Amino acid sequence: MSPPTGYNYAVVKAFIAAAVLYGIAAMAAGLLASLQIIYPVLNFSTPMTSFGRIRPFHTCTAIFGFSLSIVFAAIYHSMQRLQKTPLFSTRLAWIHFIIYNLTVIAADVSLLFGRTQGKEFAELEWPFDILIIVSWLIFAVNFFGTLSIRGEKQMFVSIWFYMASVIAFPILFIVNNLAVPAGFLKSYSIYSGVFDANVQWWYGHNLFAFILTVPFLGIMYYYFPKHIRQPIYSHRLSVVHFWSMIVIFIWTGPHHLIYSPLPDWLQTLGTAFSIMLILPCWGALVNGFLTLSQAREKIQTDAALKFFILAIVFYGMSTFEGPIMSIKTVNGFSHFTDWTIAHVHSGTMGWVGFISFAMLYYLVPVIWNRRLYSETLANVHFWFGIIGIMLYVVSMWSSGLTEGAMWRAFDPSGHLQYPDWIMITEVLRPLRIGRAIGGSLYLAGFLFLIINLLLTVFSAKTKIQNPVESVTGNR
Repeated sequence: MSPPTGYNYAVVKAFIAAAVLYGIAAMAAGLLASLQIIYPVLNFSTPMTSFGRIRPFHTCTAIFGFSLSIVFAAIYHSMQRLQKTPLFSTRLAWIHFIIYNLTVIAADVSLLFGRTQGKEFAELEWPFDILIIVSWLIFAVNFFGTLSIRGEKQMFVSIWFYMASVIAFPILFIVNNLAVPAGFLKSYSIYSGVFDANVQWWYGHNLFAFILTVPFLGIMYYYFPKHIRQPIYSHRLSVVHFWSMIVIFIWTGPHHLIYSPLPDWLQTLGTAFSIMLILPCWGALVNGFLTLSQAREKIQTDAALKFFILAIVFYGMSTFEGPIMSIKTVNGFSHFTDWTIAHVHSGTMGWVGFISFAMLYYLVPVIWNRRLYSETLANVHFWFGIIGIMLYVVSMWSSGLTEGAMWRAFDPSGHLQYPDWIMITEVLRPLRIGRAIGGSLYLAGFLFLIINLLLTVFSAKTKIQNPVESVTGNR
């Protein structure tokens, strides 16, 4: 039984292909940046390949390229299934795809040429900011247009998570990027000083909330039950933790500015809301594991299910570690150390990466009407991924703790025991090599995924007559 007439899977396939390409670029750039810290010769003595340009290229491609392409593919696919209706406008979907991808590619090139605002996760100059918002508004019109013509009255919780991101992201992005142009690729922020920093981290932390957390929870709530063919454990719990998360998350940004000139009450507010955030975040963790309890027997043989499980585990770890790191005494030790890098990447590689891989292992066979080419290759990818990320994160945890302790070490006379920054760098070198090896394994695992998916798509022998979605119903 074929998908209902009018369902547009072509744009979903296009965003999946874009996500794969951005994923290779982002991970390769991240690996290069990690090696440049150990071996400066890998900067290649040219500005374009220096760490200062590769690093923002890596973050921009990972967030705006890979992650958002996964989100767009998931939303365009699951919205049609959940609402029992085709997209509001196929033409708008393709316009969104073209404008968005041309913008991200051009923006990436501009970063390599050193054109940047110098703001974390907001490096892009004003023409690219405008184009991103234009493409997002086109996407939003299609999203809400599809909702308006839906054939299913009830909105499944995934729709609420998607909707929050569709609404929140442009507000955050526009407010933080308000600037006065001073040329084609040069501008100056309208904010200054500590006010600029506060707005920046209101945006920066909520970028993680409404791009790397909230929509991926929507993905988990749809694709995880679909894959195991069981309902989520508690729809009520998912709705409760959704609204709690939305109310609390927006206030956590100031915890990035502990011990800064930001007013102390505002720093404390950020810390308080960060700690409160543990409960709603772990609502998803509990719901995910209780949903898993309905399909425990599949864990040993199902690679996609393993990715779903590990994604939920890393989500739980990250959403506990982040609030703990926001406590002032802990932050005074951890801030500016490799511990922060461990925290960020356990969330992005462990949560976003693994949930994206799980979704791809489910979705590609479904929309191409194929069986997954090789479960063995998928399991190889899983082990490369888990060994790689554990080596990466443990290395950076160890490096961060060592770094923080050495910064604060005093000799008997009361002077810094390690006043020379180079001395600390040399001690951290083996741990940073461990991080690079872990990143290499993670990237190798991703290449196994790409090979497996390509063989799935182009292997006619694996075509099936009854796609999974028709077996499990319209939704």
